[in-house]
Amino acid sequence: MIIITLQRNKCIGCNYCAEAAPQKFVMSKKDGKSVLLHGIEKKGFFTLKEPDNSVLEETENAAAICPVKIITVKQL
Repeated sequence: MIIITLQRNKCIGCNYCAEAAPQKFVMSKKDGKSVLLHGIEKKGFFTLKEPDNSVLEETENAAAICPVKIITVKQL
């Protein structure tokens, strides 16, 4: 199980996460910020519990290259 968290309100719209992990992140056409696909919003944080560990490497890469460090990935 992987838990992916995105603090969307601090996103600068660089698109790196969507390039690194296109299965989990897309850029909003409305405001140009990142969207965590199927993420559930709570107090400005979008969280996704992903049972498929096959996306671990690409989501960790997305978190690592984010210039504002608003993505966290934890493996349980």
